[in-house]
Amino acid sequence: MTDCAFGIAGKDWVILAADSHVEQSIVKFKTTEDKIYEMDGNKLVAAAGPQADSCQFLEFISRNVELYSLVNGVQLTTHALANFTRNELADALRKGPYQVNMLIGGFDAKDGSASLYYMDYLASCQKITRGAHGYASYFVLGLLDKLYKKDMSQEEGLDAINQCIKECKNRFIIDKSNFTIKVVDKRCITVGVVVDESNVMMMWSSNKKNNIKANKPFSQ
Repeated sequence: MTDCAFGIAGKDWVILAADSHVEQSIVKFKTTEDKIYEMDGNKLVAAAGPQADSCQFLEFISRNVELYSLVNGVQLTTHALANFTRNELADALRKGPYQVNMLIGGFDAKDGSASLYYMDYLASCQKITRGAHGYASYFVLGLLDKLYKKDMSQEEGLDAINQCIKECKNRFIIDKSNFTIKVVDKRCITVGVVVDESNVMMMWSSNKKNNIKANKPFSQ
């Protein structure tokens, strides 16, 4: 599984990153796939696994989360989303399993904190501060352990993600030049894209209520 998905959580923010490539064996299908799904405007789910399974399962989760919000008038917390996703994945495991590994992150305004959850295709779930899925985990986990600090700032988190992306590009034989980065905090979800060998990460708000647009240096 050549997918790269990794993330890190701070006190009031979560950053997730994933490569934008879809491949099968020696064939490349596209380099613009967004593997980080947005939910409720304050939660993110990064997926690693076969594209068909990832798309089908997370579209199902996304629509059910939206339905819950419409029916009940309240949004699921990040913890509730992680448990709902785990339950659905565990049920599917006995019927038609999905080979999807996920990182689930979000910011909950009620308690003003952010959280990150690690989940694999067997529906095991654990709250973490940093994690990775796919072959990237062989290179990235040690680096995240080295760079992580308990009270690190969002800028330090972005720098850590930058170094992880650089490591993936250096270590992989296959092309991993395009990455999607998404940050969720108390303001909104901010999206960043790293394309080819560019040293600029373009960032913008995916929340239409906010007009945050910036080009942020992202050194390789």
